[in-house]
Parts: sequence; structure tokens; C-alpha cells
Amino acid sequence: MAVTFEVTDGGQGEWAVLRVSGEMDLVTSPVLRQRVHDAVADGRRSIVLDLSRVVFCDSSGVGVLIATRRLMRSCRGRLRLILPADGRTGGPAEGAHVNRVLAALGVRRLFDVHPDVVSAVAPEPEDEADPLSA
Repeated sequence: MAVTFEVTDGGQGEWAVLRVSGEMDLVTSPVLRQRVHDAVADGRRSIVLDLSRVVFCDSSGVGVLIATRRLMRSCRGRLRLILPADGRTGGPAEGAHVNRVLAALGVRRLFDVHPDVVSAVAPEPEDEADPLSA
């Protein structure tokens, strides 16, 4: 069975949601990199990468994630990843591969990780305006 790589755009308010599926490798990672750059060029400063349907990620895929983090920090933007749990409690979770790769490389802690889109786009206390400052 062939695995296809796909990046689809979605929006959740101020958040650009890029849903990635398939394999993130040397051949496909440049596609994701370009889609992130396109979103930033369009003025998006809040990006969610939904990696829950990624079945394989090599070093070039990790490189794109780290470069995306760097890009978002440089433009004072926000990046959140959707990564499923590794499945140790209930069998393997689809997309858990990326979670394990990032953890094994010691870079998972660099990312703001969420289990789903709802929690990824939810405002955090620092995201909300202070009602007393109005």
C-alpha cells in the first residue's frame, strides 16, 4: 500500500491549521516547509501543524519542524503541534511515530504539543486580553 503525503489547509479563527498526512522525509519535507512559508507570507502568525496522521518522519522532517519553530519565533508567532500519545496505554496510536522520534532526539520539549485541534487552538491565559487593561 502506497503512502501519500498531503498537507491540507484549514482555519480555526486566528490559527492556520496545516494537516499533514503520510511520510515526512527528504522528498516530502520541502512541501511542508513551503506551505509554512506561504502561511507566514500571507500574514499568519499562529500555526498549528496537525501531525496526527504522519506515519513516518526522518531527520529532514524533524529539521522542518525545528526550522518552523525558529521561523515562528523570529516573527513573534506561535506554533503548536498536534501529536497523539505513543499508545503505550491502549495500543499504537496513529501518528505516534513523530511523537516518539521527537522524544528520542530530545527535542519534543521545544514544542507546544496538544492532543487535538480543539486544545491546540484554545486560548491560553497569556493569549487572552487582560480585561483590566481596557
